Amino acid sequence: MSTRRLYDKVMTIVGTLMIFFYLGLAYVLFFTSAFSHVDVAMRAIFSIPLLLYGLYRIFVAYHKIKENFFDQEEE
Repeated sequence: MSTRRLYDKVMTIVGTLMIFFYLGLAYVLFFTSAFSHVDVAMRAIFSIPLLLYGLYRIFVAYHKIKENFFDQEEE
């Protein structure tokens, strides 16, 4: 396996883990009482883009996982 292919696989896994970070941070910002001292509008301004970006990253990660792990192109 080439180092480039291995790098792509590792970065695909890291990118997939970051999805959980984005969605988790959006959830914590908007739905928990950890940031109850911050105005609801301000929490929404930060959490909704995080949620949308997390959903976008799901689609990107799906295609990257399919490309790097399930396409059987021999080099």
